[in-house]
Amino acid sequence: MIKHYLTVFLISMVPIAELRAAIPYSQAVGLPLIPSYVIAIIGNMLPVPVIYLFARKVLEIGSDMPSIIGKFCRWCTAKGEKGGEKLQTTAGRGLFVALLLFVGIPLPGTGAWTGTLAASFLKMDFKSSVLAAMCGVLLAGVIMMTLSAGFFSLIQ
Repeated sequence: MIKHYLTVFLISMVPIAELRAAIPYSQAVGLPLIPSYVIAIIGNMLPVPVIYLFARKVLEIGSDMPSIIGKFCRWCTAKGEKGGEKLQTTAGRGLFVALLLFVGIPLPGTGAWTGTLAASFLKMDFKSSVLAAMCGVLLAGVIMMTLSAGFFSLIQ
């Protein structure tokens, strides 16, 4: 059982998968919903301050490399800039709420990693970025918890 909780934690830390994959995994292996939710939230939020403080700088340095690493860094930078532009145009002054919803709606390409990277490209302040990401992760967790519990109760 500890192995499955650790897997939930690690999946929730992975970009793109995040808790959108961790919570359904927890239900597929039969873990209790609330502890799985809490572990997935912690795992999903753990990288957020690091992403905000360092990811942009690392990506800018890596973008100059002429290899697969450079190509990947340029792709991530473009994704962050695109996410930031999308947030800025739809949000105007409501950037906090827009970031919260961007992170919180569990669609492909959204989530804490992309949202925090976009916030750093938009030069949002650290506290607002982390708080919006946290609220968005909580929202995404509730949505995924509801969908996963419903789906797995139907197939049992």
